[in-house]
Amino acid sequence: MNSATRIAKEEWRQWLRSRLAVLSLIVFTVLLFFTTVLTTLDMQEARHKRLHQQEQAEETFLNQPDRHPHRMVHYGHYVFRTPPPLAMFDPGVDAVTGQSIFLEGHRQNSAMFADARAKARTGGFGGLTPAKLYYLFLPLLIIALGHGVILREREARTLGPLLSQGVSGERLYRGKLLALAILIGLLSLPALFSSIAASVLGESPLASVMLYLGNVLYLSVWTALTLCVSIITRSRGVALGVLTAFWVVTILVIPRVGVTSASATLPTEGKILTDMRMNDDLRKLGDGHNAADPAFAKLRANLLAQYNVERVEDLPVNFRGIVASKSETDLTQTLNAYAEKRMQRERAQAVHLAAYGWLSPYLAIGGASRNLAGTDLETHHRFLREAEAIRYEFVQGLNKAHIEKLSYIDDINRNKGEEGWKRARVDAANWQVLNDFRFTPDQAVDRLSRATSKLVSLLLWFIALLGIGLIAARRLTP
Repeated sequence: MNSATRIAKEEWRQWLRSRLAVLSLIVFTVLLFFTTVLTTLDMQEARHKRLHQQEQAEETFLNQPDRHPHRMVHYGHYVFRTPPPLAMFDPGVDAVTGQSIFLEGHRQNSAMFADARAKARTGGFGGLTPAKLYYLFLPLLIIALGHGVILREREARTLGPLLSQGVSGERLYRGKLLALAILIGLLSLPALFSSIAASVLGESPLASVMLYLGNVLYLSVWTALTLCVSIITRSRGVALGVLTAFWVVTILVIPRVGVTSASATLPTEGKILTDMRMNDDLRKLGDGHNAADPAFAKLRANLLAQYNVERVEDLPVNFRGIVASKSETDLTQTLNAYAEKRMQRERAQAVHLAAYGWLSPYLAIGGASRNLAGTDLETHHRFLREAEAIRYEFVQGLNKAHIEKLSYIDDINRNKGEEGWKRARVDAANWQVLNDFRFTPDQAVDRLSRATSKLVSLLLWFIALLGIGLIAARRLTP
């Protein structure tokens, strides 16, 4: 057994003798275990529930009886964002962005059914997840157990004899680092469990492994920092104060500064003002429910000339359906322009905040974790875009049935008694315009690409702190 291993073994013997250390280990281990299990069960339940709701929504839409096609446009459809397998470790933005959207003609609805318990102003403490335990609280355990690993030798006056017996400061550093590395290995077992479970449930092994290694790297940063402070300082009080201050600054202060800076540097327009501007633009497009709207006069003239007829009643297609289709196309372009502008601003704010990850390992690992888990802002934006594509596709499919399957005469006479309503209905077979919607996260390579810069910043933090610790260890004196 080499000297580093003996030192690590002795360090663990000291920890196991300490009631406070043992109690802390037990509390955090139990908390990690139960949080991991409960979050896994919650995410699996949410996944099955949303998949079931998606199937029900599709079945309900497709099984609608014969009716006017435009009534089906307003009947609408639901799509649900099922949580990816790694959401069992880090649910990410799922709790605050909403998980389903009601799709209907003429408008883009917001995602809804966000977890009411999650509040942006709570600083992320809305719900306890394995990710939050790892990123917020495990550094405190490492600080509590590791801040005195070198200082204890100094206070017990055993540091001088160790150095005089040929145990160099570097070997002592390696031994203490090994003891803390074993601690990290044990504490990372729940994260390993989540990664393995996610892979079994269909997650890419690449994403699962990288998320696990990212967590190990984050804890290693705190280990290297704690050991470095334990070597440099001369008293436990000072060491504990420095480490606690670092925890407060990097986990509480810098993220809040980053959020405030992003909001101030890249402000977003208020919803009321945005809606007013958007509604002004939409009114210029004309009312798709009114075929006589002046906005469609040119469309009418072109169609009459194309088919060489004088009245819309003589057209071989339903002019009201053509108006509805044209209106939906123009309206969707305007809605998408506003939606893209909003998402680009949100994306710019996220990038601005991510830059603070070079100052805060907490921000770096949080962003990397959401990227790898597929629970980040980019994934939510893709959900919104895919939901909008489904909405536009099925609405225009119904408008096509309106154009081709329903005559103009029957359409304008639909309110003339029961017979008028019956003639204005089309066969339910025309509702087969709805494609299955099963939302999945991006490919693992794409997610890793988004997380790379954040993981690199953590690696640089670790290398820098490790180097400082080694230099300090080589100059270690009693």
